[in-house]
Order: sequence, then C-alpha cells, then structure tokens
Amino acid sequence: MIRTFGIKKNSEAFFDFDLNRLSDYDLLWYWVDFDNPCEPEKELLCNYFDFHPLSIEDCLFSLNKPKLDYYEGYSFLILNALRRDALSPTEISIFVEQKYIISFHTESSGEIDEAWERVTGDPSNWDKGPTFVAYKILDKIVDQFFPAVYKIEDKLDGLDSNSDNKSIHKLLDEVFQIRGDLMKLRRIISSMRDLLYRILNSERLPNFNEHKIYFSNIHDHLLKLSDMLESSREITSDLRDSYLSINSNRMNTNMMVLTVITSIFIPLTFVAGIYGMNFEYMPELTWEYGYFMALGIMTCIGISMFLWFKHKGWFDA
Repeated sequence: MIRTFGIKKNSEAFFDFDLNRLSDYDLLWYWVDFDNPCEPEKELLCNYFDFHPLSIEDCLFSLNKPKLDYYEGYSFLILNALRRDALSPTEISIFVEQKYIISFHTESSGEIDEAWERVTGDPSNWDKGPTFVAYKILDKIVDQFFPAVYKIEDKLDGLDSNSDNKSIHKLLDEVFQIRGDLMKLRRIISSMRDLLYRILNSERLPNFNEHKIYFSNIHDHLLKLSDMLESSREITSDLRDSYLSINSNRMNTNMMVLTVITSIFIPLTFVAGIYGMNFEYMPELTWEYGYFMALGIMTCIGISMFLWFKHKGWFDA
C-alpha cells in the first residue's frame, strides 16, 4: 500500500495524489509512505524515483543495522523500530531530500502511523518540511523503547522482593532471561544512539540546523535509555550473584547434614559388622544380654556424636 501527503505552495494539504502527475500539483514538499508494498510498488523506487541501486538493495534486503548514507541529491537512513512481542528489530528505510521524504517498511508500523497522524493532522507542521517528518518518525521509534525498558525494571523489582516466594532455580532462570532481553535491547538502542550521533555531527539533512535541537533531544533520550539498560544489567548481575550464593549455601548445608548422618552411622555400621561376623567361637555371642548391650552401645555412640556435631555448630544454617 502506498499513501501520499503533500503541501502545495499555497500551504494547502494534498492527500492521495497520483505520483505520475506529481509535477502538475506544484507541491512545496511531499511524503510518500510504502507500507508493506507489493512488487510493482517496490519497483517504483527504481523506475520512478531513480534511487541509487545500493540504497534500493539496502531497503529491500534486511540488514537489521541502523545506518546513514549520502547519495547524490538525497540522504538514506535505515532505522530500527522495536517488535515489542519479541524484542527484535524491524527496519524502516527513509529517503530524505529537500522536497520529499520517502518511508519504506515491509511490516505495518505503529510508529509510522503515529508520525503520519501527527504531521498530517496538525497544520502547524505542514511548513516544516521532510527533515521534521524524519524527526517525528525517529521520535516515535525511540518512544517505544521506554515501555520495554520500564517493563524489565518492573520485573527486576519483583525478583528482588520475591513476593511470590519462588524457588532459587526459578528466580535464576528469570534473571538469565531478563539478561537476554537486556542484551537484545542494548544492541538496538546502542546502534540507534550511534546513528543519532552521526546525524548530529554530519548536519547534512535538508535544513538540519532548524531542527537540530529536536534530533539532539532524541539523542538525549537514547543516552538515558542506555544508562537505564546498564543499571538494569548491573542489578541482574547482583541478583544472579546473590541467588547463586544462596543456592551454594543451601547446598553446603544439605551436604553437611548428609555428612553428619553418614558420620553417625559409620561407627554403628562398624559395631553391627563386628557382631555380624559368623565365627563359631566369638565372645559374648552366647551372652543373654549381648544383643541389647550392642544396641545400647550403638545408641550411645549415635547420640554422643550428634551432640558433639551440634556443639561444633555443624547444624547452624
């Protein structure tokens, strides 16, 4: 699907115009959005707009890496929006020139839809041109990073309090899952941050100085997001180390209890082994109270060892 929006030189908005008659409309600037285009629509990038083959190739084949290239007459950007269900990137390609901006995405994009509504629905934005539209798209993309980061922070707060009394193994599994999500977000946000840094320092977009403060604000948001991710990552490291330490301590306690039980039964087994030997002339075998005496000796040994281990503090958690 292709949708179009343009501003005539008399500041009148113009929607859904025919690209083949573009020269007849006397437009000041225009925006063409390729939303999940079909093959004939994709061919317009080459046949109608005559973009460079390399930029078309980057546009049609996913690279999953934000970039900024300059070609003769226009600038080409690849942006990474966030698939919130999988925390994976989806590409939005943008061609920006003095008189137009072309956005291209093979998946429906809520960020593009919001930017479209903001730009086309507010007459005060109509005279700001293609670079302002590029800013709006970037702004909506970056805004969608915050809910994902806040959600992870909420999960970490829940893990720290452990109000559900989850087991250590369950908590560790969730910590490692959160660390994986943080790594996914970190790759996307850091690459977008680098892209904004390059945009701010190159200043080659049309009328960039008029809109530089807006792009600088987006860069500040990305820096804040990077700090939030780094802080969350440090928290997961602390939680992981804490849970591993607790788990190790509990395992040591269990091993100590098993060792104590084994130690108690070793002398009992020794006594039982002696009286279990099948010699005909063994002393005390014919004694009337020999069996009870052997049980008494084993009981005294077991109780004595238990009290000694407890005195040594081996049962202290």
